[in-house]
Amino acid sequence: MKIEKIMVIGAGQMGSGIAQVCAAAGYEVILNDLTDDHLDRGMTGIQKNLSRQVSKGKLAEEELNTTLNKLTVSTDIADAKECDLIIEAAVENMEIKSRIFKQLDEWAPTHAILASNTSSLPITEIAASTNRPEKVIGMHFMNPVPVMKLVEIIRGLATADEVYEEIEAVTHRLKKVPVEVNDFPGFVSNRVLMPMINEAIFTLYEGVAEKEAIDEVMKLGMNHPMGPLTLADFIGLDTCLYIMETLHEGFGDDKYRPCPLLRKYVKAGWLGKKTGRGFYEYN
Repeated sequence: MKIEKIMVIGAGQMGSGIAQVCAAAGYEVILNDLTDDHLDRGMTGIQKNLSRQVSKGKLAEEELNTTLNKLTVSTDIADAKECDLIIEAAVENMEIKSRIFKQLDEWAPTHAILASNTSSLPITEIAASTNRPEKVIGMHFMNPVPVMKLVEIIRGLATADEVYEEIEAVTHRLKKVPVEVNDFPGFVSNRVLMPMINEAIFTLYEGVAEKEAIDEVMKLGMNHPMGPLTLADFIGLDTCLYIMETLHEGFGDDKYRPCPLLRKYVKAGWLGKKTGRGFYEYN
């Protein structure tokens, strides 16, 4: 099967980034979301990212135009009927993802592969909402998508070998590095990263050190480019909490128990950079 046309579900930061790199790789891309406002924001973000690359001399103006010409937008999930690969990048919620995959199963052609960009939820459970579990796979991009090279590829229980091989080939064409991961809560990236962030929050909660000191120790002592509390703000504290809850429920182990301070901030609406306040304030 040759993949020529891709639909990306969700025009947020991750979805628009995925759509951008797919279009830049020469695929025809449909960016889908519920409203025109979401799509406008997503396309504006793509144009800004590409223009920034042009201004830095990393991209020619002609390449910018070629990439944008590969992109169309849609608010109708039935447009999946035109596509060979659909990559879902909706909110990290099993009920919502299962509903989307059930709809995609109805509209996408029988040969189409259905991929999820979930960062923590089980691919096998997502696949169970379709009649084609062998064609469902995890394709977890890192944020920001245009910059980060890693893509975790997660097989569900029924994912066919040829589907994995096709997605691996697509990942290479996107100039990303595919890494095969088994279907466990949080996969590798978030199973390792999120408990570290959660422990940094506990360290703040228990008064071991101020937030700036915690971030400085990890940057200077562990050579991390960004401290864990700053990183949590950039990821979104609501997303961090949801992933920790997924790990806690999935493994039944209290070492994944979310810090009470993380819950408190989320309840206060302090979700990080996107709301202007998390562990730090953003103007």
